[in-house]
Amino acid sequence: MPDVTPLRIGILGAARIAPPAIVRPGRRVDGVEVVAVAARDKARAEAFATKHSIPRVLDSYEQLVNDPDIDAIYNPLPNGLHGRWTMAAMAAGKHVLCEKPFTADAEEARTVAAAHAGTDLVLMEAFHYRYHPLFARVRELIVTGAIGTVRHIEAALCFPLLSGKDIRWDPALAGGATMDAGCYPIHMIRHLARSEPTVLRAQARLRSPGIDRFMDMDLRFADGLTARATCSMLSSKLLSVRLRVTGDDGEIRVLNPLAPDKFHRLTLRSKGEKHVEHSTRRATYDFQLDAFARAVQRGDAIVTGPDDAIANMVVIDAVYRAAGLEPRQPTA
Repeated sequence: MPDVTPLRIGILGAARIAPPAIVRPGRRVDGVEVVAVAARDKARAEAFATKHSIPRVLDSYEQLVNDPDIDAIYNPLPNGLHGRWTMAAMAAGKHVLCEKPFTADAEEARTVAAAHAGTDLVLMEAFHYRYHPLFARVRELIVTGAIGTVRHIEAALCFPLLSGKDIRWDPALAGGATMDAGCYPIHMIRHLARSEPTVLRAQARLRSPGIDRFMDMDLRFADGLTARATCSMLSSKLLSVRLRVTGDDGEIRVLNPLAPDKFHRLTLRSKGEKHVEHSTRRATYDFQLDAFARAVQRGDAIVTGPDDAIANMVVIDAVYRAAGLEPRQPTA
C-alpha cells in the first residue's frame, strides 16, 4: 500500500517468534515499518535490534506502548501477560496484533474485549494461518459442497519442546500444550464448522502438576458434526501438523495447514476421484500482517478479532475442565 502513511509498529519483548512473525514480514509487506522494540532486559533488546536492524530501543514496555511515534503494538509476550499489555497498549491509543492465545482464559478475554469496545482501534489475534489462501481454499471446498455435508473434522498440532526451562511450561505464565499448540486445531475446527462446539471429552498427559504436555479432545456441534483435536509439546507423537475434513461424498486432507510456506499438500477425494492441490508459498505471516495493516489503514474487516478470541478461549477453558484441570490464570 505505497499510497498510505506507513504503519509504525513496536515490538513488546525480544521473543523468538518476533523475527518470522513481524520483523521479516515487515520488510516484505507494503505500508509497514517495524520501528522499535523493548524488553525487560535492555541489553537483550539492544542485541535484538542490532541483529534485526530495528532503529530504536526503548527502556521499558511502558515507554514502548506510550511512545507517540508508534502506531501499533505487536504483543508476543508470555500467555499470562497478553491481556495486561494489550489493554495498556489500547489505553495508549495503539492498535494491537496479539499473539495467540489471546489471553490466559475466557474471563480475561472478555475484559480485553470490553476495553476495546467503542474504540476505533484494530485488535487482532495472531492466528496467521487463517489469512493464507490455503485455508481459504479448504473453506471454499466445504461451502461449495465438494465433499457433501461435513460430518467430522480432525486437526492436530504436535511438536517436541524439549527444554524444561521454556516459558511455555511455566504455570505462572499460563503455560501448557493446549494453550500454545491446542489453540490452533481448536481454532481451525471452529472456523471450518462455522459454529461453536461443546467439549465432550478431554484427556491430558502432564509434564508437571497442572501443566499439560499432551491433550486429546472430542467436540460436538449443534448440527451433529463431530470433531477431534490433538496437541502436544512432548509426547510419543513427535510431529503432526494436519487437518482432515470428512463429508458424505468425500474428504479433504491437508498436510501442514499451519505453515504452508514450508511445505504443504491439499488432497481432495470426492465421488471416487482424487485431486492434489498446492497453494502459494508466500508466508502466512505476510498475509496476516497485510490484513492487519489494511484493517488499520483502510478499515478492512478481520476474521480473528475479539469476539472470535473469546469464543476460542471458552473452548480452551472447557477442555481444561473436561480433563480435570483448571483453566489458566493471568500472570500476577
